[in-house]
Amino acid sequence: MATRGATDPYAMLGVARTASEADIKKAYRKLAKELHPDKNRDNPKAAERFGQVSQAYDLLSDKDKRARFDRGEIDGQGNPTSPFGGGFGGGGGGQWRGQTAGPGGFAGNAGFEGFGQDNADLSDLFEGLFGAGGARGAGPRPRAAPPKGANIAYRLAVSFVDAATQAPQRITLADGKTIDLKLPAGIDTGSQMRLPGKGRPGAGGPGDAIVTLDVASHPFFKRDGDNIRLELPITLDEAIRGGKIKVPTVDGAVMVAIPANTSSGKTLRLKAKGFTTKSDAKSGGRGDQLVTVLIALPADDPKLAALVDDWSDTRNVRADFGV
Repeated sequence: MATRGATDPYAMLGVARTASEADIKKAYRKLAKELHPDKNRDNPKAAERFGQVSQAYDLLSDKDKRARFDRGEIDGQGNPTSPFGGGFGGGGGGQWRGQTAGPGGFAGNAGFEGFGQDNADLSDLFEGLFGAGGARGAGPRPRAAPPKGANIAYRLAVSFVDAATQAPQRITLADGKTIDLKLPAGIDTGSQMRLPGKGRPGAGGPGDAIVTLDVASHPFFKRDGDNIRLELPITLDEAIRGGKIKVPTVDGAVMVAIPANTSSGKTLRLKAKGFTTKSDAKSGGRGDQLVTVLIALPADDPKLAALVDDWSDTRNVRADFGV
């Protein structure tokens, strides 16, 4: 089982190992608000802690990673743990130091206490354990590449309009530096961006920054795939006479022609006013904006009441409903 310590994500967020997903999210939001670099410009330790807290949340919010950590298969940074479990048993063998294993094997700067230099050739040791004859003819054992530094997880809130228009975003990294991001096409909440080399330093080079995007909702725009839906009120005289009205879009207001005798519920299509289509990102193709007009009648208007006193609509407009 994984042990609690300085790199234990549970300890980093201050939650119990049995904490629910909601408890973990609540703890992360509280710490992220307190430690965000924008609020601690003169406190580099806070920025470092912010990165650690973000990394801990990235691990625990992923069900698979959390389960693997609880089973002791990965450490608090998401790296595989040593298959030897921390040392060799029995007798006077040296203790294993530097247990982290990289993608290709053990870290290159790891060594055995009591077996010489930190960078000792491990093939000599295996020959001593299993007999020199077993290693003959196999050739020299290649050294495993040193592991890269750990990734750092970030979450970035993006407004609905910025997400639709791919407006540039600025994010503050754990070291206090800022970087401008170009949003990918078709982004939605949960979309991730990888920033190579912006993670923690390591013997094999720095890790990456993983930015998870949270797209905010909008007061009146609603997303429908790559399209955007809008319910727009119009007056009775606009519906009867028709004419041009101003309609909001994520690119700014545009003038739209309303046909005469437009019924409430009619949907108008504004081409290429939606989200950038992910499958058509290179050409810049976009979805549409679908505007559904709703007739808004005034309350207690005597002139409108007088208008229909001597008139009634004799159509059965609910015939299709069987009533």
